[in-house]
Amino acid sequence: MTIQEVSSEQERIAAFMRGWSLEATLPKPAEIEALKQTLPPGKYIFVSAIPNESHAHVVESSILMRRAGFEPIPHVAARNHADRAALEDMLGRLRSEANVSRVLVIGGDRNKPAGPYSDALAVIESGLLQAHGIEEIGIGSYPDGHPRIGADDLERALEAKIAAARRAGLKVQLVSQFCFDGERIIGWLRRLRANGFTGRIRIGLAGPAKVTTLLRFAQRCGVQASTRGLVRNVGVALQALGRATPDDIVKMLAEATASGELGEVSPHFYSFGGFSATARWASDAEGRH
Repeated sequence: MTIQEVSSEQERIAAFMRGWSLEATLPKPAEIEALKQTLPPGKYIFVSAIPNESHAHVVESSILMRRAGFEPIPHVAARNHADRAALEDMLGRLRSEANVSRVLVIGGDRNKPAGPYSDALAVIESGLLQAHGIEEIGIGSYPDGHPRIGADDLERALEAKIAAARRAGLKVQLVSQFCFDGERIIGWLRRLRANGFTGRIRIGLAGPAKVTTLLRFAQRCGVQASTRGLVRNVGVALQALGRATPDDIVKMLAEATASGELGEVSPHFYSFGGFSATARWASDAEGRH
């Protein structure tokens, strides 16, 4: 590989890494404060909802993120809300106390809804998002498929949510479940574009973590098809270090998206190996290139 080719590869990776986002689950206040030493102001940080928990922790973390200078994008988990008043309380506090204008709307992982909202579509169609100043929503999507929903039903559900958001005047970005197979992700991106989605797509990738940790989360989240690729690709690293980083898949996706034919695509990192550690890795990866 020539020096010019190396430079071009580095430029493509740098371009792909710009605009990366981070997922945080129950971040401690001290972690959020310390993050100011690692990340620039305005970085998008998604705040995860926890099954069978109230929305208070999402609101409080979003407030702290905003105070620290970041752009919080909280999860709004439909099944976690006992009634309309609970959802209004969450959205009202997010707007008034954390100045939130973007959220990720998901069904949520609890088996039985706590109230009237059984899925993300019900929240989108409620009218409450735009009533509380939400301008853009993220919608979950699945390069690896969904463990409980067939491919055709999954595609129809995604189309219905996108259509409902557009009717409501909401901008839409897609935020995917994590996947370990770059070729599968690229094929999925091509299908989405062929089906007419033109907005930003955030590709879920697992940040640095022990392979055993990644396998555990993959099983829990139903990411089966690409898990074989994880084990195959880490090879010697699995035996020597027991830790995997997404360097190779980032490189593959940077190459695939460099032409712009796949539209606006950004990496979205899940912090299975630790919130702060993932932030440092992603920041260093962006800086290396």
